[in-house]
Amino acid sequence: MSYVTKVLLPGETVLYETGLHWLVYLRALVLFIIAVALAVASTQFTDGERGIFMLGLAGIFLILCLLATVMAAIRRASTELAVTDQRVIFKQGIFSRHTIEMNRSKVESVDVDQSILGRMLGYGTILLRGTGGSLEPMASISDPLTLRSHITAEPVRHGGRDD
Repeated sequence: MSYVTKVLLPGETVLYETGLHWLVYLRALVLFIIAVALAVASTQFTDGERGIFMLGLAGIFLILCLLATVMAAIRRASTELAVTDQRVIFKQGIFSRHTIEMNRSKVESVDVDQSILGRMLGYGTILLRGTGGSLEPMASISDPLTLRSHITAEPVRHGGRDD
């Protein structure tokens, strides 16, 4: 059961959920490309000693790639971001946890920072500003413009009177 479903209030419904963009795997991808390049370069040496050294170096980069992949997968799987009809909920981490839960009525502004690459690939940083001046940055979020639209949309009333 996800964190978001555990903390829902009675009658509260999830309107939108997202998480971290796949780009969190970029470091692992770069390390993998370096490992492959070193492995290919090791075949170019006729001197066995240099070729073995390059192959060993490729193995080290491959191990670093695997570690980076596992760390990115854990980070991506342990980050949840949801907009409900009442709140914005953000959770990060497994063993140590960082959570932000802000009533949508207390959100003053939602800023989206996207680089050129972020605009092309659909990721960015959301800055959630609540009443009282608190600023909560959430980096590498997938499709931040849609998230902003769901946060700033007028909450739907579930019957009853507005007094």
